[in-house]
Amino acid sequence: MARLPYLDPATAPEHVRETLGKLPVTLNIFRMMAHAEHDFRPMIQLGTAILGRQKLSAKLRELVILRVGRLSNAEYEWVQHVPIALACGASRAQIDALEGDDIEATCSDDTERTVLRFATEVVRDVRASQATFDALARLLTTQEVVELVITVGYYMLIARVLETTGVDLDPPAGTSIVDATRR
Repeated sequence: MARLPYLDPATAPEHVRETLGKLPVTLNIFRMMAHAEHDFRPMIQLGTAILGRQKLSAKLRELVILRVGRLSNAEYEWVQHVPIALACGASRAQIDALEGDDIEATCSDDTERTVLRFATEVVRDVRASQATFDALARLLTTQEVVELVITVGYYMLIARVLETTGVDLDPPAGTSIVDATRR
C-alpha cells in the first residue's frame, strides 16, 4: 500500500493535468511523481527521451533498466520493464539471468555483459572502474556512454521514488509507454 496518497488529477494544477493527459497510460508512478508539480513535466520529458530518442539500443537500455530495478529492489520497475525488454529483443534467458543476478551469463553477448557490469558498478559504486569504463568505451560511442549513465541515474531516481513512497504495482503497461515516446 502506498505510503502517500496518489495525486487526484481532478484537483491537480492545470499544467500537471495537461501532462497526465498526454500520457498513454496513467500509471501509479505518474500519479505519485505528479505531486512534485514543478519536477513532473521535466521528469516525464527525460523519461520520454530515454525511451524513445536515445542512440543507445533499446535492448541495451531495457537490460540496464532491469539491472537497476533488480539492484534497487524495485519490483514495480521490474514488472513494468520485463515485457518491454522482451519486445525490444531481450531473451527470456537474459531476463532470468538478471533476475538471478547473473550479469555474466552466456546468453548475453560481450557488449551486453560489459554494459551490465558498467551499470552494476555505477549503481553500487557511483562510478565504473577504469577497466570497465575502458571496455565500454571501446564498444559504444561517446554519446551512447553518456546516455547509458543518464539511463542508470534516471531509473535509480524512479526506483527510489517507487520504493520510498510505496507505489502500488500496476499491471504491466507493455510497450504502450515506449510506443508513445516515438510519436
